[in-house]
Amino acid sequence: MNEIAFQNRLKSYNLYANVNKYQLRGMLAIINEFEANKLLTDKRWLAYMLATVYHETAKTFEPIEEYGHGAGRLYGKKIKQNLKPYESPNKLYYGRGFVQLTWYENYDKFGKFLKIDLLNYPELALKLDISIDILFKGMTQGLFTGVNLARYFNDQREDWVNARKIINGLDKAEIISIYARKFMSCLT
Repeated sequence: MNEIAFQNRLKSYNLYANVNKYQLRGMLAIINEFEANKLLTDKRWLAYMLATVYHETAKTFEPIEEYGHGAGRLYGKKIKQNLKPYESPNKLYYGRGFVQLTWYENYDKFGKFLKIDLLNYPELALKLDISIDILFKGMTQGLFTGVNLARYFNDQREDWVNARKIINGLDKAEIISIYARKFMSCLT
């Protein structure tokens, strides 16, 4: 990929006026991971992942902690998704990483899946390589909500809006679909 041409397309599609080195590093890490996996060939998947990260990281393209650390949200308290409290570990499972991983159960699931202790060390979701693993495994295998990229982007379907259900229902689905189409244009 021609990085300069890509950066120019990001500007021309009004995604960024200027791309800083951290944003570029995050984008290229995701693009490189996609291109390294020979099983991933649908660029719409990559565009949608980039749009998701663009939105979920407030355009920083760095694995970040959720602003407010879950304040006002149930997952920002010591409560599981079934609304039962937990005492151990003494951690809060607010959003972290490229996709803002939340809830005790998701940290547990991804920790087991990736063979790392995310329950005791939720800050590991902020490491670039782990955040990329969570992004790719979660979106391609449907580990967040039970639906994956293949459901919305395949030979018969291209659904930029409902693809948001992979991460978080239809919250911000319209705007993320716009970002995704812009990223698609930048990739082609």
